[in-house]
Amino acid sequence: MEESKLGITAKVRVLETTDLHVHLTSYDYYGDRPVEAYGFTRTAALIRQARAECKNVWLFDNGDLLQGNPMGDYAAAKEGAEAEEIHPAYAAMNELGYDAATLGNHEFNYGLEYLNRALRGANFPYTNANLYLDSEEGEAGKSYLPPYLLLEREIEDEAGGVHTLKIGVIGVVTPQIMSWDKANLEGKLIAADMVESVRKFVPQLKQQGAELVILLAHCGYEEIPEAPMTENAALHLSRIPDIDVMLFGHAHKVFPSEAFAGKEGVDLEKGTINGIPSVEAGYAGDHLGVVDLELEYTDRGWTVISGRAEARPVYEAAKGMALAREDEIVEQIVQEAHAGTLAYIRTPVGETTESIDSFFALAMDSASVQIVNDAQREYLRQTFADTPYAHLPMLAAAAPFKTGGRYGPSYYTHVPAGPLAVKHIADLYNYPNTLCALLLTGTELKEWLEWAAGLFRTVDPHGGSGQSLIDPDFPSFNFDIIDGVTYTIDVTRPARYSAACELLHPDVERIGDLCYKGRPVEKDESFLIATNNYRAFSTPIANPDGQRVVLASADENRQILTDYIRTQGVLSTKADGNWQLVGVPSGLQVELLSSPEARMNGLPAGIEFVGMAEGGFARFALDLSVLSGR
Repeated sequence: MEESKLGITAKVRVLETTDLHVHLTSYDYYGDRPVEAYGFTRTAALIRQARAECKNVWLFDNGDLLQGNPMGDYAAAKEGAEAEEIHPAYAAMNELGYDAATLGNHEFNYGLEYLNRALRGANFPYTNANLYLDSEEGEAGKSYLPPYLLLEREIEDEAGGVHTLKIGVIGVVTPQIMSWDKANLEGKLIAADMVESVRKFVPQLKQQGAELVILLAHCGYEEIPEAPMTENAALHLSRIPDIDVMLFGHAHKVFPSEAFAGKEGVDLEKGTINGIPSVEAGYAGDHLGVVDLELEYTDRGWTVISGRAEARPVYEAAKGMALAREDEIVEQIVQEAHAGTLAYIRTPVGETTESIDSFFALAMDSASVQIVNDAQREYLRQTFADTPYAHLPMLAAAAPFKTGGRYGPSYYTHVPAGPLAVKHIADLYNYPNTLCALLLTGTELKEWLEWAAGLFRTVDPHGGSGQSLIDPDFPSFNFDIIDGVTYTIDVTRPARYSAACELLHPDVERIGDLCYKGRPVEKDESFLIATNNYRAFSTPIANPDGQRVVLASADENRQILTDYIRTQGVLSTKADGNWQLVGVPSGLQVELLSSPEARMNGLPAGIEFVGMAEGGFARFALDLSVLSGR
């Protein structure tokens, strides 16, 4: 220890990007239009500004970088020599001089080989502490990436002196990747528990001299008891000793923000969780995470004596005003990929005589889901035409993916009548899932629908109008609509299942009048149901014993939809109304938030606009008795 250093202080800053999902430009590729509310070109401007404000700044990315919009698909589709080009995300990030990064769950969507190739383009190191090689991939038990990094950085103290600081960086990813991307990872990687992995490696970092420990946690925050293999473990990770900064993500939320008010361990004023300065920088580059620390040199070396965090937005929704310009250098770097993506999304595939949107897909049957299920059922019919399964009823399950929620009021499918291009396919189905087929009984089919019906809050038939219809904690991508059968959902009854498939009310059933071709579904009859790999391999309610997959196709659901549209040529897709919400008395209006754009072409009977809500959403009053035709 140098006695002359005692008491010296230095101010340092840690920056986070997370869940960029290839939103490198301020452009909506689904709507084919520029935007101001997100995009890495704007985040980059905030990064440069934040660096100008502090002498000692380090920049990290927290994952979910390579997948999420058509530019990611465009980059992944390249073959041959083009495949060896630096991924546009890394070309942009290399310009900003990142210090390190970790992986998100969506990094694995295009396969491990693609990920390994893409990572070679990063001019900064990656770390992950809870992924190991499986025996088929080489040396079993060996870490897939370095479990931690020890970075040496020069820092300038408040008096102008220059010193060396040893920074420990450790990253983890949600272990659910082994279910979500089973087809890509089985036999190749093994995922361990995040909390136990950090507990294991942080002491090793300290033993090697780390004076500042930064945790890159690709997981969200949930107020739940600690349990093995928890998906959103930020709260529990914050309790681990010797972590000085926590950068988290995955949930596409912003921390610190009022959304976390009153939560366990949270100090919103300081931006801490259990005393640890922490930040979650939203989604698609709409925020930059900033953590400011004051260090003091003590008899234990450099020590954090205070810290606070903030998430800086690139756009102020309340005023409709951009807070960050586009960075010209980054914009130029991604220009070629942007132009290629535009050409890709504008490739024609067919035509529709009807407009297609998801504005009210959570309350009534929607053509945006219908067309996906029509394509999936046709794929099943062709695939199983000459097999022992050909005689079975063939159904299809799909969810309305784009329904606002945590992604904001612009996150809705809206395809106008006229030509259909690749951008519209991506708008209808924005994940690179592959098709799977499950063999289930009538009883199991009904339980699946019961779980999906957990999207709805319990409506009190005597509670008056204005009750909120949707449970915001139930992701809309879990609201599977199963076509090929008809059914009702009684929203005046409590949900039978939670979003996590927990049986909440064993004696309650929301699903009624479940019929196939007009007759009641029998408990023991068999059904073949098309879905995606995410649902087939990660949702126990859809695959009760894990052995119900009779087809795990390599074909993407999006490609199946594209092929179907090309075959049809001109579509006149309308929802067939195979499901309805019931139980609410005539005249009692419930409330649903949707996009303000939903008003532009007239509203369906039974729906009326009642005002604006926080965050730019529009409020709509729904008379379910009119929507269901009662």
